[in-house]
Amino acid sequence: MQPPAATTGVEKQAALAARPTEANGIQRAAARAQLRMPDARRGMLSELANLFREMLRGGQGWPILWLGAGILLVLMSNMVGQVRLNQWNGAFFDALDRRDGEAFLWQLIVFLMIVGVLLVLIVAQTWLQEMFKIRVRERVTQILLDAWLVPGRAYQLGFAGPAAAAPDQRMQEDSRLFAELTTDIGVGMLNSILLLLSFIGVLWMLSSEATFTIGGRSVVIPGYMVWVAVGYALAGSGLTWLVGRPLIRLNTERYAREAELRFALIRVNECAESVALYAGERDERRNLDRNVSAVLRAMRRLSGALSRLTWITSGYGWLAIVVPILAAAPGYFSGQLSFGELMMVVGAFTQVQQALRYFVDNFPRIADWRSAVVRVATFRDAARDFDATHDAHSRIRIVPHPQGLLAFEHLSLALNDGTAIIDEATAEVRRGERVLITGDSGAGKSTLFRAIAGLWPWGEGVIQTPPTGEMMFLPQRPYLPLGTLRAAVCYPASPDAFDDREVRRTMVRCGLGDFLDDLDAVERWDRKLSLGQQQRVAFARLLLHKPAWVFMDEATSALDEESQASFLSLFQGELASTTVLSIGHRPGLEAFHTRALHLRKMPEGGVVLKRRPEPAEPGWLSKLLQGTRVPED
Repeated sequence: MQPPAATTGVEKQAALAARPTEANGIQRAAARAQLRMPDARRGMLSELANLFREMLRGGQGWPILWLGAGILLVLMSNMVGQVRLNQWNGAFFDALDRRDGEAFLWQLIVFLMIVGVLLVLIVAQTWLQEMFKIRVRERVTQILLDAWLVPGRAYQLGFAGPAAAAPDQRMQEDSRLFAELTTDIGVGMLNSILLLLSFIGVLWMLSSEATFTIGGRSVVIPGYMVWVAVGYALAGSGLTWLVGRPLIRLNTERYAREAELRFALIRVNECAESVALYAGERDERRNLDRNVSAVLRAMRRLSGALSRLTWITSGYGWLAIVVPILAAAPGYFSGQLSFGELMMVVGAFTQVQQALRYFVDNFPRIADWRSAVVRVATFRDAARDFDATHDAHSRIRIVPHPQGLLAFEHLSLALNDGTAIIDEATAEVRRGERVLITGDSGAGKSTLFRAIAGLWPWGEGVIQTPPTGEMMFLPQRPYLPLGTLRAAVCYPASPDAFDDREVRRTMVRCGLGDFLDDLDAVERWDRKLSLGQQQRVAFARLLLHKPAWVFMDEATSALDEESQASFLSLFQGELASTTVLSIGHRPGLEAFHTRALHLRKMPEGGVVLKRRPEPAEPGWLSKLLQGTRVPED
């Protein structure tokens, strides 16, 4: 159905009624549109690979690569120093065993030189690791912010469920944990691999001819100490995995409960005035106590799992003190190993064990890391793939109008659970018109406002809009960014985008002259200003930006009638050429509009009715869409 001619001043009727099958289709489409939680069971390596691939994209990952190469070089140098220290260990204890004072003193000098080099390497490794953490956190935060702050996306993700819950935690706490644990665990695992490669050969050679007498026969076990170390490490790792596996799930649950508690506390703090006016402190305390109890329950479950795991990790660590000596004792008592060689075997065994037991010692941190990877990856996927999760045939399409007007073509709006609220609307708004939308609460007025802004994708049909740069939206509670009052008045432009005299003149015109001296003061203006004063700031923005199209949703609700009339008169004076589409209930609004549309809430969904509807057949009322003109002021 084509939009009506501009000369009629009346909308055509919408495609008269959505048939039952079409209404069900809207509901099914909206239900399919809801985001699903990404599968947290996907392989950790796959998730890490995707994250790092995105971090390195576009040449922005070069600092990370250079720092990683520097860490690898330092670790390899450190391994050479560790092997040399192990060789010194044997020579030092042999000097002690021979009671050779001169050799003893010389070995002390060698020790100081080796330790001096190792100290420099450790300091360099620490600095490189910390810089690596900073770079990784920077890139992860940038990736999440880029995905989150796509136009309209931050609002829409509020309906995405657990996948996109607590974005503040994902971009602050989870990105920090991801960067720190990824660096520490990655460097630790790399260090363990290099230790293993460096000392497993030493240990093999020192125990290459281990001979045991069994039943009067000599049995030689090549690399005997290597097999003891591997067997001991495998036993410890297996037990650690069996006992500690629930830690991954418990860590994820704990951080989710922590996020809920933090959100509840922030919400009470932001709404402290309303809570106090209602004397609702006791009720808020009950709610917060429930959140605190949920956090404590999660922590108790986590503590129990950690305690059970400690039986394995601590016992494994204590036994590791004597296991290498017990394993090498036969060779020492048989005379195959000197005391210095015994110490070298024990040292090499300890280094191999340290490498092989990395999983045992760090399982709690690995579980925490795995949880952080899942939370970061699922939020990134939910934000990045938001559009892909919606069926192309079950969402509202926003397209530019060829003449720069506003038009609805067979528009149907639904809640994100599928409930229809506006059914099959076709209409057009011309330049220079001032259209007032009124209606019952819940009829879909604000949802229509969001759909025009591109924030509400649930439904069907097409909305043709003017150029984005020509539109400005005024919600009931304006957004005031953190910073100066000048920044709030000039938003979304930068504070220096307008001449100072123009800003001050605009503030006086909008009744904000009392705040001229505080124009560059940094305050929480969303708290310091009343709602009425905040709405004045929104109209000051209109005067500065002078948009061609203005969409207002109860934008004067906190103003007195005289102030409301003063601000609406802007559209007959300074903003006379501006097209206005406004939502409101207050008397007197009709005088400042050239057309009025009334939304009526119906079982089949909200409909737009003319002021005095013509008689219609029963059941057809929900299928009418009509507007009527009101006299201009």
